Amino acid sequence: MGDDRRTTADYMQRAAIDFLTSLNDEQRVVAAWPVTDQTERELWFYTPTDHGGLPLREMGPIQQQRAMQLLATGLSVPGYVTAATIMGLENILDLVEGWSRSWGRDRGRDPGLYYVRIFGDPSGTEPWSWRFGGHHVSVSHLVIDGEVQGSTPLFFGADPASAPLLGPHPLRPLAGVEDVARDLVHSLDAGQRALAIVSQVAPVDLVGANRPHIAREDGDLPLPLADVWRVPFTGELGTQVIDMQGVMERVAGTTPESLEAVRLTSVPRGISAGQLSGAQREILTALLDLYTQRLPEDLAGREVAKYGDPVSLDSLAFMWAGGIDPREPHYYRIQGPSLMCEYDNTQRDTNHVHSVWRDPRADFGRGPLEEHYARIAHQN
Repeated sequence: MGDDRRTTADYMQRAAIDFLTSLNDEQRVVAAWPVTDQTERELWFYTPTDHGGLPLREMGPIQQQRAMQLLATGLSVPGYVTAATIMGLENILDLVEGWSRSWGRDRGRDPGLYYVRIFGDPSGTEPWSWRFGGHHVSVSHLVIDGEVQGSTPLFFGADPASAPLLGPHPLRPLAGVEDVARDLVHSLDAGQRALAIVSQVAPVDLVGANRPHIAREDGDLPLPLADVWRVPFTGELGTQVIDMQGVMERVAGTTPESLEAVRLTSVPRGISAGQLSGAQREILTALLDLYTQRLPEDLAGREVAKYGDPVSLDSLAFMWAGGIDPREPHYYRIQGPSLMCEYDNTQRDTNHVHSVWRDPRADFGRGPLEEHYARIAHQN
């Protein structure tokens, strides 16, 4: 990226300023919001809904390029390639669905409907943040005093998860987080599986869904599909969404017992990392690395510190639900005090992946931002 002395926050600042400078007044009203609007800043989605901000399709070519440059500053090169590929899957999904899905908009599967919103002034001295989101991509970062202090939630999904290419290998943007997790569950002996596999039925979506807060209290179950959108559906479309979820749950075999087994709890469910062998702990670490390596190297290093030593790793638990062989619906969760990974592949005949990295204590940089404002108040 050029000057090695520049930090990721420096690149973000420059890219955000360049992006905002390229906008006209009307676009800037949509794209630039105050960082103090916490409710909006902590909204995030992974469905094909309005993610909030200026969409790519309402930008000119140079503006689109600057939006993508901003996204690239918040991801590693492999992370950016993965995100760009996921965005391109919208055209494939349109084909898979017979060009028929609308979701209440002109084109239901639209690679132009990825949104950018910047909170605060990146050229100033106060905290600021930015968000890039659309179907199956959600990336956000918070910058305080010239340092990135929050990089979660970070969501990647893929639909289709596997699609044919010319040649022997399919296109699988999120193959790693599926295959390495399956390697881990296959490595478990019978006693370990009894601890790790909490249900033979996988939930049809992430249990944490797109909640701004997770694991504050015991009790969270998957949200109704219709609730993972910015605006509730009404009329015929609302009925279709409810019916769609009903079909998915019937196909999956969802029961009250299977949902209870995956309920979010403050004490993690599953097998503790301390109950894994050395080789199994290496697989777990490799799996976690696939999530943190979505970030630029310096930011990834900060996240690795949450599991990179034996004591921190021992605080984590690995939980699995569903089948353990390819093309069987499955879900897993890795949970500890300062991180949670969730993954599911249950929909569209097990060809639709969701995966997210979160920090229950500091999503959206919540902890560091509170500390910053408390320090300022104390100084005044």
